[in-house]
Amino acid sequence: MSRRLIIGVTGASGAEYALRFLWRLSSLPGESDLIFSPNFFKVLSAEAGIEANTATLETIFNLIQERYGAPEKKHHFSLCDYRDIGSRAASGSARYDAMAVIPCSMKTAAAIAHGLSSNLIERAADVSLKEKRPLVLCPRETPLSSIHLKNLLTLSEAGATVMPLMPGYYHRPQQLSDLYDFMIDRVLTHLGFTERFIKPWQP
Repeated sequence: MSRRLIIGVTGASGAEYALRFLWRLSSLPGESDLIFSPNFFKVLSAEAGIEANTATLETIFNLIQERYGAPEKKHHFSLCDYRDIGSRAASGSARYDAMAVIPCSMKTAAAIAHGLSSNLIERAADVSLKEKRPLVLCPRETPLSSIHLKNLLTLSEAGATVMPLMPGYYHRPQQLSDLYDFMIDRVLTHLGFTERFIKPWQP
């Protein structure tokens, strides 16, 4: 099934989830508009020692290839300017099937919860909610303060799917990428894909 998506990537911990997610997504039919927060690259450097000075598709997919091998060509990716809230991803009349933010910082979650759109990720998520499109948010934070929990509850009540990056273990992971795949499989399912990357609990 071909899907048209918006994918936001913020500066929350768990930067490798985003790279693995895009690598997996490259094997599925469809197209995605990508929006990267500048802080993502700072976190990627801190967590994985990966330096990327320019946010271009070539740079991003070179990083993905170095980590996981050559991406497939079944999915078309376009890069949007994080600061351009006039982009098509910010338009309610543009046709998208769903949006995901992986990982999602608590700052981004708070902004979306309260309708405060200061960048394209926040604006696109705001539009996804008002247009009743599926919106999957993947925070990675612990412990969660009362403020975090209230914001996540507000988002859930507004129609978003809050999916913290908390992998399960029943698929018997052997390496870190297996843990990434557990969450990526769940996110892709909620974005409308039927392909699976792990063995489900009940096949």
